Amino acid sequence: MSRQLLTFAVVGVVNTAIYYCLYLLFLTGLPYLAAHVLAFLLSMVGSFFLNARFTYRTRPTWRKFLLFPLTNVTNFLITTAGVYVIVDVLHAGSRFAPLLASAAAVPVTFVVSRRVMLPESIA
Repeated sequence: MSRQLLTFAVVGVVNTAIYYCLYLLFLTGLPYLAAHVLAFLLSMVGSFFLNARFTYRTRPTWRKFLLFPLTNVTNFLITTAGVYVIVDVLHAGSRFAPLLASAAAVPVTFVVSRRVMLPESIA
């Protein structure tokens, strides 16, 4: 499990970089929340395949692919609320808000994604 957690963290860094680049790209033409949602959805697809291959070393299936977004519901809610609070409540700016907000969601996302990707390992 420690190898999985480390690999999950590395995949998370790569996925966060992909998300953030997409976010900045979309931010040039969209409001920050729309840019966040679109970048989040696209990076989630990449996250599924990276985690299936490298973190959990499991074959991606349609069932897992369809369940995987459910593992990110908590992540999405925490990061979206965090982005809103940072930008609209704290007035800290929208460029780095998603990076700060996503840190709180990582542990929860790992636990839930492990249940989806490796259901047989959960007793």
